[in-house]
Amino acid sequence: MTASTPTILALDFDGVICNGLIEYFDVAWLTYCQIWSQNNQTPPDDLASKFYRLRPVIETGWEMPILIKALVEGIAEEKILQEWESIAQELLTKDNLKAAELSTGLDRVRDEWITRDLDGWLGLHRFYPGIIDKLKATIVSSVKLYIISTKEGRFVQKLIGKEGVNLQQEMIFGKEVKRPKYEILRKLIQEANISPESLWFVEDRLKTLQLVQQQPDLENVKLFLADWGYNTPADKVTAQNDPRIQLLSLSQFAGDFSNWLMAHS
Repeated sequence: MTASTPTILALDFDGVICNGLIEYFDVAWLTYCQIWSQNNQTPPDDLASKFYRLRPVIETGWEMPILIKALVEGIAEEKILQEWESIAQELLTKDNLKAAELSTGLDRVRDEWITRDLDGWLGLHRFYPGIIDKLKATIVSSVKLYIISTKEGRFVQKLIGKEGVNLQQEMIFGKEVKRPKYEILRKLIQEANISPESLWFVEDRLKTLQLVQQQPDLENVKLFLADWGYNTPADKVTAQNDPRIQLLSLSQFAGDFSNWLMAHS
């Protein structure tokens, strides 16, 4: 019998708590302009909406300006969805670029923006409906809340702090931790001395959940795919057909924990 409430709730940040699409696009566009020496820095009207739709194909930051490049070159959205890895590699090779260069360029654009206008940068982030209230309610409950993010922990703390969510620094594992998410989940289980099924993990990337699944000692962790996050229709179908992953809706997330486990039809 599974408990209807977790002992520990671990949440991804981007794509679960926070919608960072505006920031992703703006930073990716500026990086694209720098790398491909684009003088006109006004993006085409429909570029942002295409980028938002295709954001789920991106696994690491360097791919963001490459996605802009693919769209500017007129590569069809359906083709990008189906063949993204090979398209990204082709575009790198064609322009004699390395992923590390793009990553450094992207980080530089973001860091300069943060240094120049932190409030403006923070203002590019939005929170999904009902999320902030759920975080506040969880913090004052018996459930221990952790955030595990590829964003720097200090920015996670600033962003949720602006919304009145006061989570201690040690409850946030950001980019600076430099550890796979499954290792952090393992550490939380060991330190709290709980059984794996008492930890519930919400993530919007199917591959991240599948990596947790591959750890024999974590096979009973409750895994949830946030269907409002950065995932594709194919990801959602895979999750629905996987008995170990619950496909979770935003309304379920905002509601009582006992309804989360009804995610499978």
